[in-house]
Amino acid sequence: MKLQKTLKKQKQRRAFRIRNTVRNTGRIRLSVYRSNNHIYAQLIDDTAGNTLVSASSKDKSLAGELKNGSNIAAAEKVGQLLGERAVEKGIKEVAFDRGPYRYHGRVAALADSARKAGLDF
Repeated sequence: MKLQKTLKKQKQRRAFRIRNTVRNTGRIRLSVYRSNNHIYAQLIDDTAGNTLVSASSKDKSLAGELKNGSNIAAAEKVGQLLGERAVEKGIKEVAFDRGPYRYHGRVAALADSARKAGLDF
């Protein structure tokens, strides 16, 4: 039990450290959450405290395209959808908040597809 608490605290520290450096840029924050079954991404305006755009592998628009929401292909679709929605709202420059996750696999795939869709970070 003690090991689990230690690992949880380390994960929280990583997330806070990354989030604080990203918030200091003054840009809108692209936050990623990765669960075992799905991946979620949202654009957050920290000054107002609002979520501007969001996308996830549970989205109705992606329901027919995805068989599994927890693979790299799903992350690419979510990143593309998020990028398209952001460009429609006029958002182009963001800061990438990967949270406690390494920039690898699904997180990297989401970021790369969001870049291809028109976001700059």
